[in-house]
Amino acid sequence: MNGSKTCLTALTDTTPTVVLVHGAFVDASSWNGVIAELKAAGLDVVAPPNLLRGVGVDAAYLTGFVEALGRPAVLVGHSYAGAVISQTGSDARNVAGLVYVAAYAPEADETLAAINARYPAVSLAAALRTFTYTDERGEQATDTFVDATHPADVAAVIVRAVKAIR
Repeated sequence: MNGSKTCLTALTDTTPTVVLVHGAFVDASSWNGVIAELKAAGLDVVAPPNLLRGVGVDAAYLTGFVEALGRPAVLVGHSYAGAVISQTGSDARNVAGLVYVAAYAPEADETLAAINARYPAVSLAAALRTFTYTDERGEQATDTFVDATHPADVAAVIVRAVKAIR
């Protein structure tokens, strides 16, 4: 907002709610500074949790959340959340716009794996570890985490690049 403070004093039922969606390896608190700025400008803003269970699951959750707002919404996604808001933007009836902040912006039917394959030199990939487990339904599932065996090295990698969990 570059230091200028503009206040929108007349929120209406058609004024969009700004929905901030965090990417991988963080939580909604990563938006705290942005939330303060947007609220100071008089905007309605929320930052729901991103489950980080895969684009399909995360988009379904976000779609339900956005539709429950009962008013137009502008979705803002960072990193991995770009893929999530892309899907929710197609699925939720009340999405007024999408904003990508250093985020994935996949084409229709494009996977994150396909996008990542185009950029093999991204060094965060070397720190990612995937494991398989049995979920609550007894089905095989996978999860990914950042291996912090060498914290300084991992921190340096994360500063340079953020990749999606799946």
